[in-house]
Amino acid sequence: MRHFGHISPAAREGLFFQEPCEFDAGSPAPVLSAALGATLYSPATRPCLADDVVKLAARGVVSMVLCLEDSISDADVADGEANLVRHFADLETRGGETPLLFIRVRAPEQITDLVSRLGSSVRLLSGFVLPKFTEERGALFLEALASAEAAAGQRLFAMPVLESPELLHLETRAEVLQGISRTVNKYRDRVLALRLGVTDFCSAYGLRRAPDMTAYDVQIVGAVIGDVVNVLGRADGTGFTITGPVWEYFRLQERMFKPQLRRSPFAGPAEELRTALIEHDLDGLLREIELDRANGLLGKTCIHPSHVVPVHALSVVSHEEFSDAQDILRPEQGGGGVLRSAYTNKMNEVKPHRAWAERTLQRAEVFGVAREDVGFVELLAAGLTD
Repeated sequence: MRHFGHISPAAREGLFFQEPCEFDAGSPAPVLSAALGATLYSPATRPCLADDVVKLAARGVVSMVLCLEDSISDADVADGEANLVRHFADLETRGGETPLLFIRVRAPEQITDLVSRLGSSVRLLSGFVLPKFTEERGALFLEALASAEAAAGQRLFAMPVLESPELLHLETRAEVLQGISRTVNKYRDRVLALRLGVTDFCSAYGLRRAPDMTAYDVQIVGAVIGDVVNVLGRADGTGFTITGPVWEYFRLQERMFKPQLRRSPFAGPAEELRTALIEHDLDGLLREIELDRANGLLGKTCIHPSHVVPVHALSVVSHEEFSDAQDILRPEQGGGGVLRSAYTNKMNEVKPHRAWAERTLQRAEVFGVAREDVGFVELLAAGLTD
């Protein structure tokens, strides 16, 4: 699979200076962690789950979480587990490409039980999402994952969700973060990414952000995100990929939205796009995606298919970013110094900007590099192609 793989090769060639790379569930962990993109959550109880997975893969979804936790009621857990087993078997029978599939469990024992029940269809599973992750709970989940991995005879990844009240509360935050750090470092090879449970953070204080506000506008949430990145997202080789928080609003109807993207292509399409996004409550989402990246996050938790293409379109590296990153990382610049950018609009300071450049080229590998005259409008319109 690849990002924007659902559009034609000719369309990709017209959009990309460097096309997104191909990857699959067996690709190296650094590639997969960068490539997660918009990770779409779905309740495990959906009656047409296999059909959904196939349909969404054809629309550009590359990672999904099938949820047995907060998205379903306590009474539906057993039915959800049975439904997952049935639909994994269905997907195995059909063959073909599926997104990276993860299961969000409630308890450690579900991990080993589900791997056993999935049988041969476990080969379609990339790993598990571990809720309300702390040092104590996390160790139990990761021990269960190690056992399940051995039983399955294949690599299984963990994606811990950082969402516990102890992490939010100021008096316990530092201690909890250090505990989480110890646990994920012990199992570093199995931890693909860390996810942020911002809805749970807001719940602890009875808060909910409006559609025109980002998670960073809720100061208590923004402070936690900053501290998580501070401890767990460092660019010195000790950090992990940390994904952006969920966006809760989804009024967008794609078929209504496409004409607004494609109307009057030579008369202010960017302004038309912005108007359309505001009308459909997506202006806040776009601002939050930009703030995610500015704050060191990559990828995003999504609960509606309409969010996937905007996340991916804004993850593509611009030609200007790519040019700057390449200049900074040229071998002859190993001694440091300051360069004028090829776009002649900024300075590139080789040593301080090196980690940024490395991360930018990693993102360029999986999301591609846009042509010089291609921007978000064109990428979004192409991504919405049926």
